[in-house]
Amino acid sequence: MSADGQIFVNTKGAGETGRPLFEIRSLCKSFGETAVLKNISTTISQGEVVVIVGPSGSGKSTFLRSLNLLEEPTSGQILFEGNDITDPATNINKYRQHIGMVFQHFNLFPHKTILQNLTLAPMKLLKKSRQEAEKEAMQLLQVVGLAEKAKAYPSQLSGGQKQRIAIVRSLCMHPDVMLFDEPTSALDPEMVGEVLGVMTELAKDGMTMVIVTHEMGFAREVGSRVMFMDDGRIKEENTPKEFFENPQNPRLREFLSKIL
Repeated sequence: MSADGQIFVNTKGAGETGRPLFEIRSLCKSFGETAVLKNISTTISQGEVVVIVGPSGSGKSTFLRSLNLLEEPTSGQILFEGNDITDPATNINKYRQHIGMVFQHFNLFPHKTILQNLTLAPMKLLKKSRQEAEKEAMQLLQVVGLAEKAKAYPSQLSGGQKQRIAIVRSLCMHPDVMLFDEPTSALDPEMVGEVLGVMTELAKDGMTMVIVTHEMGFAREVGSRVMFMDDGRIKEENTPKEFFENPQNPRLREFLSKIL
């Protein structure tokens, strides 16, 4: 975290604008006879904020979860920083340390304090001392306005506070990219803004993010690229301005007409 209070962003490779982080090649995923992802190919570069939208059941979350192999592809390749993470010989846990993940539900350990939740992985996986891990965790809690909750337990927090803690937990691992799977969908409407606010600050600070969301205002204002998925395929992807003002795909036009 910088001295002026910015959220910490891993600057590894900063200045290499457009450096590919993910290269997805002919990605397919089936559950039994049901094909959920159908021959997806795209590249996600450093510094991008890629927002994925589309109807329920279109494969958005499956695609996102495939990026760190929470869902194992049926075929195709995923390269992360040039390394094929779909290769069975790959130590996927090593690469997951560089990929932050925030889910719909917060997955905090209920029997541990907030500070303990935040320091567990840095101490165990990054081999940081307790003092170092706690210092950085407290700095990040200060940035998101929750320093006073360090000794609280998850059950004592609101949904919005828990989700902000979940984001901080990922940041404590110094990820190269953050994946968000509908991070506001489980929140009461008045709590959505506080979570989107943290994500907006992350984008301003240069964090690479891939976000599945139904928040179209966020996609329009914060995204650098918006991707529309339907029936397991990427039907269209473009800058937010072109995506919302000049959609080309008929299915996308129909989708936007129903939600905007």
